[in-house]
Amino acid sequence: MDQIVGQALAKWPNVPHCYGWLALDARGNWRMRDEHAQMYNLPGDKITHPALIGFINRNYTDDGQGRWYFQNGPQRVYVDLEVAPWIAHTEPDHGFVLQTGAHLAGIEGAWLSEQGRLFLQGEDKVALLDDRDLAQCLPALHLDDAAVADERLLVWLEQGGVEGALSLQYGDRKVPVNYIEKALLSEQFNFIRVPRPSI
Repeated sequence: MDQIVGQALAKWPNVPHCYGWLALDARGNWRMRDEHAQMYNLPGDKITHPALIGFINRNYTDDGQGRWYFQNGPQRVYVDLEVAPWIAHTEPDHGFVLQTGAHLAGIEGAWLSEQGRLFLQGEDKVALLDDRDLAQCLPALHLDDAAVADERLLVWLEQGGVEGALSLQYGDRKVPVNYIEKALLSEQFNFIRVPRPSI
């Protein structure tokens, strides 16, 4: 957390929380959602200002109850998640990098959803892989210790992951890949996609 944010919290500890105005999309973009976007359930405008993106990234965390937020000075701005609280991208020199710029190291587990979305777990974080990077990871997927063709992977998904052991070759490690349904993601990984105040 930025020092200036900590100082603002100490000075104004009881500022009301904000809901619905900030979102994280499935490609790792922060989006500002004004009243029009909220009313019509639109994704909102992509934030492009580098300094603002850096500020959000440095002050992004969770409240211990599965709700993710950005601490904007004294105000906690809860984040609507399109899919997951972390989005990973592939980077040739560092493997997987999160939307905040941090490296996702020590991949321990992976999941593939019925839509073919790949989720990676490492360092107590679960990240959705940006769909534009999935093609780079497909050659690293193996079914029963053999490279898997697209057709066989589709059959594996259609059958709910019960036919054969899928794995991801990550460096010198073989990481098991499990099947997961989209509807079960937030429960499995303990996050709330659309946090709202309790009534």
